[in-house]
Amino acid sequence: MSKLKVLSFLFLMICMGCSERFHEYHVAVTGNDSNVGSRSNPFKTISEAARKAKAGDVITVHEGTYRELVIPQYGGTNETHRIVYQSAKGEKVAIKGSEIIKNWQPVKDRVWKVTIPNTFFGKFNPYQDTIWGDWFNGKGRIHHTGEVYLNGKSFYEVETLEKVVNPKPLPAAVDTVASTYTWYTESNKESTTIWANFHDSDPNKGLVEINARPACFFPAKTGLNYITVRGFTISQAATQWAAPTAEQIGMIGPHWSKGWIIENNVISDSKCSGISLGKERTTGHNVWLGDMKKDGAIHYIEVIFRALKIGWSKEKIGSHIIRDNTIFNCEQTGICGSLGAVFSQITNNHIYNIHEKRQFTGAEMAGIKIHGAIDLLIKSNRIHNCSLGLWMDWMAQGTRISSNLMYHNDTDLFTEVDHGPILIDNNIMLANTPYAECSEGVATVHNLFTGRIAHWVDNGRFTPYHLPHSTWVAGLITFSGGDHRYYNNIFATDKAVLKSNDPTGLSRYNNSKMPVWIASNIYFNGASPFNREVDAVENKTFEPNVSIEEKGSEVYLHINVDDSFRKVKTVLVTSELLGKAIAPNASFENPDGTPLKIDVDYFGNKRSETNPFVGPIEGLKEGNQVIKVW
Repeated sequence: MSKLKVLSFLFLMICMGCSERFHEYHVAVTGNDSNVGSRSNPFKTISEAARKAKAGDVITVHEGTYRELVIPQYGGTNETHRIVYQSAKGEKVAIKGSEIIKNWQPVKDRVWKVTIPNTFFGKFNPYQDTIWGDWFNGKGRIHHTGEVYLNGKSFYEVETLEKVVNPKPLPAAVDTVASTYTWYTESNKESTTIWANFHDSDPNKGLVEINARPACFFPAKTGLNYITVRGFTISQAATQWAAPTAEQIGMIGPHWSKGWIIENNVISDSKCSGISLGKERTTGHNVWLGDMKKDGAIHYIEVIFRALKIGWSKEKIGSHIIRDNTIFNCEQTGICGSLGAVFSQITNNHIYNIHEKRQFTGAEMAGIKIHGAIDLLIKSNRIHNCSLGLWMDWMAQGTRISSNLMYHNDTDLFTEVDHGPILIDNNIMLANTPYAECSEGVATVHNLFTGRIAHWVDNGRFTPYHLPHSTWVAGLITFSGGDHRYYNNIFATDKAVLKSNDPTGLSRYNNSKMPVWIASNIYFNGASPFNREVDAVENKTFEPNVSIEEKGSEVYLHINVDDSFRKVKTVLVTSELLGKAIAPNASFENPDGTPLKIDVDYFGNKRSETNPFVGPIEGLKEGNQVIKVW
């Protein structure tokens, strides 16, 4: 065979190999699952494409609503050989965990009912599935994972039919008027009946949907790595309570895998959690409720060691990218993750209206709630109207919380029983309690705070610390209080906060048992400095008038600046300045072990190397400033 023929043959074989290995499958509501999945002969369901797609393949979904639980069967093999699920360019694609319900019958006044055969739900009936789990508090009543929606707006479940017929506003709810749109359910072996108060609406003339699936996009198996999900609207699922000691299932999540990218999606109306990066079931599922003889914290320590035994490591778990999503109307968390969020990045997401109904509660409610935030970056997110914005609970180590915009939350950030190192830099945090901490090994630099810093000590809980940049547990220790660093922050305390007797500013660290390093902060409105602070500026008469203004999708920061801002003698914050967190003996550094320095501001603009401007924004001018921050 000539050389030319050999080359031609090899080229043909390569092309044939490529065509076999890499496909683009198409899905359309007009398709058929018996088709081949081409553009001209698309599948009807995303699930059919999920059964076919292998590493390197792309699934393109065309405009329409897909009411299904997508269960990927395969994952990618590496960053360049992913499986990509994407909406077609310029087309609106919705994946819903709900079904449309018609044939509502009037009962009395504004109340209607529908009776549904249980065969409609198959193996999972959300109106027989009750919310439960470790650290869940149902406030003395039963809650189902089901939900009722009218034209996309969710109703409030009540525990008696009388409360549907005669609804009363729920005082705890953020929107008390919305809380009078109520529903109630009863179920037997054959059927499920739902009553709902639609007020002045006729449910047979509007879009009425009910939860029908436990998730929207979630693998049944663990270890399906390198999957990308982009461009979808994902909503209305009967998700279960996601305790750190349980299998955590959100409307979408990687289910104990590595290397997922979840980007440019709109995720809303989860009964509990939107995105879950959390743990799987074999390491324990609500183990505290199964054995109340031991404290829940001891159970969680055992869960952690079981996770290490099955491969909780950088090589197998985490390294996800969650970016550019809009997440709202989830009643437990926008994003949660027990152990599974390690080495990940959560960036540029808009998260709001989390835990707004407040019909149930527990120790897990936040815009982002992470256990085991090892080398986790949370950056440039907008988080507002949440009971708690960010909650870093246990084992935040190598964690960086940077350049986030947080406002209208009950509390913006809570670090609980962490040993660090944790870096909190360049954030705008405007809650009455912008930062609450029961941790150590934290560096808080170049932030703007408008409320009190809450600080307390927990001597009763032993929690883990790790080898640097690793999941491997190096030891367990309690908390004495301290090992904090505060540099170059603005404490522009709101006047409303001053009405309480709690101290504001950093004076609450005056009697810290462990060392603290505090310098170069500025204090307004009665906020008081640390009693041994150097280079602090305190201005009790000037009012910064910090506020947030929303204009459509844009957000503006209003702040009044005077010459005292420039009088603060600041320092460039570096790894060398911050030193090491005491318990893990670990440096404040980048995830790759290289030194860091805070030489850019909230916007990424370069800071002065010799005297950087106090707070998150470099070079503010004097006078009333209006600055676009989102």
